[in-house]
This record gives sequence, structure tokens and C-alpha cells, in this order.
Amino acid sequence: MTQASAYAETIDVRTIMPRERHPKIFSLVDGLAPGTSLLLINDHDPKPLHYQLEAEHPGKYSWTYVEQGPEVWRVEIGKPAA
Repeated sequence: MTQASAYAETIDVRTIMPRERHPKIFSLVDGLAPGTSLLLINDHDPKPLHYQLEAEHPGKYSWTYVEQGPEVWRVEIGKPAA
């Protein structure tokens, strides 16, 4: 099994218009089944997204950096099992 196949979804936001990124990411995060995660790929640290996720859904999702730049950031966002 490759690392990418461990995720329910992989989203590379580098190819998405900036104003469309957060809505698309939140749609995918909201659709995660318990016990699954998605891989977010970005060209900068998505820390503001993390703050927004925590503000809107405190403690409901995990946030784990898989790669932290300087050119590519990969973050695993998970929904804990029920």
C-alpha cells in the first residue's frame, strides 16, 4: 500500500484559485467518515486553515504535518473514529 492510498482523499490546493480553497477543503473535511483522513498539499504553511478549522469545529479533527516546506507542505487532516 502506498502512502497516498492510506488517505480517503488527496487535495492539492496549489492548482485551485485562492478564494475557492477553503470552501473546497471544508467540503472534503466535512465529508470524511469517522476514522479516515485526507492529505492536503499546499505551497505554504496552511496554518490559517488550521485556526479556522479549530474555531469552527473545535477538537473534531486531527492536524498532522507530514511535510513542512520550504516548497511543499503536506498535512493530514483526520476525523477520529466514533
